[in-house]
Amino acid sequence: MSPQDSSLLEAKPLLTGLVIGESPRWHEGRLWFANWGAEEIVAVDLRGNAEVVAKGPPGLGWSIDWLPDGRLLVTGEGLKRLEPDGSLVAHADLSALGVDGFNEIVVDGRGNVYVNGGVTFKPDEGEAPGIIGLVAADGSVRRVADAIAFPNGMAVTPDNSTLIIAESFAGRLTAFDIADDGSLSNRRVWADGVGPDGICIDAESAIWTGVGGFGDNLVGRVRDGGEVLEQVHVGMPCFACMLGGEDGRTLFMLAADWRMSEGFADNIARLTQGPRTGQVLSAPAPAPGAGWP
Repeated sequence: MSPQDSSLLEAKPLLTGLVIGESPRWHEGRLWFANWGAEEIVAVDLRGNAEVVAKGPPGLGWSIDWLPDGRLLVTGEGLKRLEPDGSLVAHADLSALGVDGFNEIVVDGRGNVYVNGGVTFKPDEGEAPGIIGLVAADGSVRRVADAIAFPNGMAVTPDNSTLIIAESFAGRLTAFDIADDGSLSNRRVWADGVGPDGICIDAESAIWTGVGGFGDNLVGRVRDGGEVLEQVHVGMPCFACMLGGEDGRTLFMLAADWRMSEGFADNIARLTQGPRTGQVLSAPAPAPGAGWP
């Protein structure tokens, strides 16, 4: 089935006026996310009532997720933990991973923390430098995957057996088997020809991700092998997806007016200075969320 043949779902705005929303997580009855460029961690309910719940790091390229004991982790220059007084303190030393700056994060059901780094990469300049690092439940830190072409969103299946990562510059989703100690093996293409960024997985083992590249402004529900089952026209590039709501069947999409014709610095200056085009949109989903995040 091609994207043109799949069902088209309707997206409705839930929250506007953001800079760039990223790393959405459904947590304790609200959608939490990073508002890049505003240094905010925001939570919004299903009626659109939003609250800045904590201060985030400056700049772009940071994400959030929770440990099983309820502590919030934040990536960026390293891996930090949000304390009750609102301060961010070091959670683990990631220097041994050998890259500067960490973007996406996912904590699996066993408390293993996966982070990715090495996003500075031009596709025509040699091997991709992106990596996946593991902070195991015992606190040890090690690399578990290399040569990722601009690593982005990650999702773990409900049985903790598979990790799927978005390789944005390769236009594909890549899957790994997860061993008992958190190591990754059996690297394989899960879906090719997509435009992936932040991703999530549902109870029917389908992934919500960008499809067709940024230019099409589409989000799709993709099966292992690349079949597009449903899609949503977002109107702007979508940076991340998350399933949540009371029954897990609401798809949240974080989008902003990122223009591929402009350079990185120009996009950031325009989005930060305003008007702020970042939005949270929602649409009904055919299957509830599952796994992690």
